[in-house]
Amino acid sequence: MVFGAEELRVLRRALALALHPSPASAEDVQDCLRLAESLDEATREGARLRAFLVADLARYRAALPGTAAGYLTLLEEALGAGYRPHSDDLAALRALRGNPIAAALLDRCLVLAERDVRARLAGATAAGRAAPAPTVPASRTRLLALPGGLSGAAQAPAEQDAKDPTKPAEKPAERPAPKPAPAGPKPSRPIPTPGEVFPRRKPTPPATSPPQQLAAG
Repeated sequence: MVFGAEELRVLRRALALALHPSPASAEDVQDCLRLAESLDEATREGARLRAFLVADLARYRAALPGTAAGYLTLLEEALGAGYRPHSDDLAALRALRGNPIAAALLDRCLVLAERDVRARLAGATAAGRAAPAPTVPASRTRLLALPGGLSGAAQAPAEQDAKDPTKPAEKPAERPAPKPAPAGPKPSRPIPTPGEVFPRRKPTPPATSPPQQLAAG
């Protein structure tokens, strides 16, 4: 983008007002506004021309190798307009390496591609360094005992007594006497005693001797 003599005068006046603030005349304000509008229009026109140039470059690249001369001319013009070569451009230039112009453009495109890779890596590294370290919530750094439970029930009376020393200490509750074990179910038939199972035998009476008969003599 090239500035004319009048545009350079307005730009110099705008820079002087920015560095040394002072009251600006209405003419200076109008000149700065017109210059800003001209710059915006030139930027938009440049973007449109670059879009057309990139589209033509893609068409010539698709028609290679028959359009090698036109493709190399368009690629050189696009690089001068700020275009960054893609992998398709590098592949096409490698195929046309026998052409001296293609070989020179290939070296230029490789340098530009390497610069872009380094810039992306540097940006990613800077973003990683600037990222804040993950913080752990305070609720996860320390575990606190919740009120209640066995420990809370045991500590509650002690804490209350410590707060109120005039209150007499409560006696521990007496444990209830253990309940007797429930008796087993009663048998439907009475259990026989040993005497009934094994009855005592009655003594046998002694045998009576028969009466002696006297033999007749």
